[in-house]
Amino acid sequence: MVNLLATGYRAHELNIFNQKHEAIPYIKAAATSRLVPLLEDGLEWLLSPGGYGFDLWAVEAALELKRDYPQLKVSILTAYANVDEKWKDDRKLYYEELLRQVDHHASVSKQPYEGVWQLTARDSLLVRKSDAMLLFYDEEMGEGSPRYFKERALKRQETGDDYPLLTISAETVQSIADDARSAAFE
Repeated sequence: MVNLLATGYRAHELNIFNQKHEAIPYIKAAATSRLVPLLEDGLEWLLSPGGYGFDLWAVEAALELKRDYPQLKVSILTAYANVDEKWKDDRKLYYEELLRQVDHHASVSKQPYEGVWQLTARDSLLVRKSDAMLLFYDEEMGEGSPRYFKERALKRQETGDDYPLLTISAETVQSIADDARSAAFE
């Protein structure tokens, strides 16, 4: 596996409304725990659609891993230009800082948001260019935005394509949080 698409829930779907939320480090730790074995097996690129939430937290985790895995490259490919135009200032600053650190960033459409076709085009391109998907998705939490990526991954598998769908669930994140809390009290 050379190219991994990492995507999942948006922050608001997780009831996370700022970058200081206590769950974010555990979500990033879950992403890291999935990325390390893939890096050991030759992962070269992490691809992200750049949504505010798991997409960017996975990017952040990957950027931290670049210290130990310098071969890793990170790309953010958004659906349209100025994706952060209506974001709050703190989110914009966070996003701009990540853009300065990634190896590649672009938009599928050079226009501002015009319609769902831009999202569809981005999603198709990311799934086509990736060898596998890391998806933060939990059936019990509800479908949310990751459902569309899951459907695309399953369609690719149905055609006989070897396209692994690796998942992170809410239970995985909770387990990491519980372990960290237990370790803090020892």
